[in-house]
Amino acid sequence: MGNQDNSFIEEGRGASVSRKTNETDIQLAFGVDGTGRSEIETDVPFLNHMLDLFTKHGQFDLQVVAKGDIEIDDHHTVEDIGICLGQTLHTALGDKKGIKRYASVFVPMDEALAQVVIDISNRPHFEYRAQYPSQQVGSFSTELVQEFLWKFALEARITLHVIVHYGQNTHHMIEAVFKALGRALDEATAVDPRVTGVPSTKGVL
Repeated sequence: MGNQDNSFIEEGRGASVSRKTNETDIQLAFGVDGTGRSEIETDVPFLNHMLDLFTKHGQFDLQVVAKGDIEIDDHHTVEDIGICLGQTLHTALGDKKGIKRYASVFVPMDEALAQVVIDISNRPHFEYRAQYPSQQVGSFSTELVQEFLWKFALEARITLHVIVHYGQNTHHMIEAVFKALGRALDEATAVDPRVTGVPSTKGVL
């Protein structure tokens, strides 16, 4: 894993990673300072859709090529993509000087409302409040949303709170979460010219 070592990331803060296990084979490149460009190829179509939304609404650049043991289920592929995305975010942000650090974003999707609150704290923590009407969206298990977000927060070393306040359509509720995640992360990683060094009285994040 290294900073900006993938040609997909043209400029700005970015990183790429390759992860190969007995369960998955993943190549992922992520640019924080992007234009909403995505090239996503995984064996999990619903996750492809959610990552595309996340990228567009966060104005990131994201390239993912992933193969996994989906003949068992989608769990390992979803989990490992969350790991890789978190790792690249952590690397791309470097010493975190000048970033806003915090963000809280609400996103509606028709009848559903989701909220994502982020602290780029270097202290991994995850809180998740969501109850979905159905356990599946097509072939995708809704429990994998939590798995993806938790592994992402852990590897990115961020504090992440996700709250789905209400909704009736499970697809809409999850879509609102990924859109809110993109927008909150965009805001929290934005550089604030008023910030000198890192935004912490400790002097380090």
